[in-house]
Amino acid sequence: MTEKSKLSISFRVDDGVIEHNNRNFLPKNVDPARTCDNVIYKSENLQELYHQLFDKALTEYNSKKRSNEKIADYYEHIKNGKQEKLFSEVVVQFGDAESCGLKSGNWELAKEMLDEYMKSFEERNPNMKVFNAVLHLDEATPHLHIDFVP
Repeated sequence: MTEKSKLSISFRVDDGVIEHNNRNFLPKNVDPARTCDNVIYKSENLQELYHQLFDKALTEYNSKKRSNEKIADYYEHIKNGKQEKLFSEVVVQFGDAESCGLKSGNWELAKEMLDEYMKSFEERNPNMKVFNAVLHLDEATPHLHIDFVP
């Protein structure tokens, strides 16, 4: 068994496909028999989060603007804009299919480390509001999809 300190960790910034993360469809690389093992940490509505985070600031912004400059809905404004994304996603994984795959002997260790990482993510990153987070255990290696609004 590999020690924790000898496992690599990778972070990949991704486009974020919530339907993939939440298994609204199953890609070919997923073992459907193991999908029930996935861990859903958060699954909240992104549009509602936008209202919670930005409505007060939007009201203040609009109070200082002419009617043709006002933004009716900040979520729709960002969604339809060309410069910003609605949210960001990071995918976190320890090891690879060889070192942390299902039959590697490190599967449980990788799963435990990812669980620990996710449980303290928001505490370590208070300016990243997580609305969707899933630990996938139905693919070649355990990995986290963390979706957040910075």
